[in-house]
Amino acid sequence: MQRRLMLSAAAAGALAASGCAGPSVNDYASEKPLLDLRDYFNGVVDAWGIFTDRSGKVVKRFTVVMQCQWNGEQGVLDEDFVYSDGSKQKRIWKLQHLGGGRYSGQADDVIGTAEGETRGNAFNWRYTLALPVGSQVWHVQFDDWMYLLDDKVMLNKAAMSKFGIFLGEVTLSFTRRA
Repeated sequence: MQRRLMLSAAAAGALAASGCAGPSVNDYASEKPLLDLRDYFNGVVDAWGIFTDRSGKVVKRFTVVMQCQWNGEQGVLDEDFVYSDGSKQKRIWKLQHLGGGRYSGQADDVIGTAEGETRGNAFNWRYTLALPVGSQVWHVQFDDWMYLLDDKVMLNKAAMSKFGIFLGEVTLSFTRRA
């Protein structure tokens, strides 16, 4: 009984510590240039990315062409992916600017609603994606961070997990077309 109580306390402590371990979007509030998704994701944006597994090995490379437009507080990001194995994928994000740097978004392969927030040059976006893995579909959580470097270039790093277990990362470089 005492052993079970100690294990439960250790598990609760680990969960509490892991909840406090990551950065906050407020950490970037004074960083420049200021990121407004409505400005950056407006027009055509190209991206180059990789997916690395939990050991850091690159397991997928891809490019993305994004057709982006906003109508007031509503935006559409129409993404066309091409993977290094020749396969293709499309994702269409429908975004809503909620004010105060907050955004929500939906896409066909996103479970529920994505929620995100900008501060300074950073955007943090959290969502659950229905990810095809072989003949199955896994619901995996993304903790997605974007950092605006200048008016054309933004870097993106997203940690992917399932049941709190780290699966890998997606890293992207976005460039706005002139």
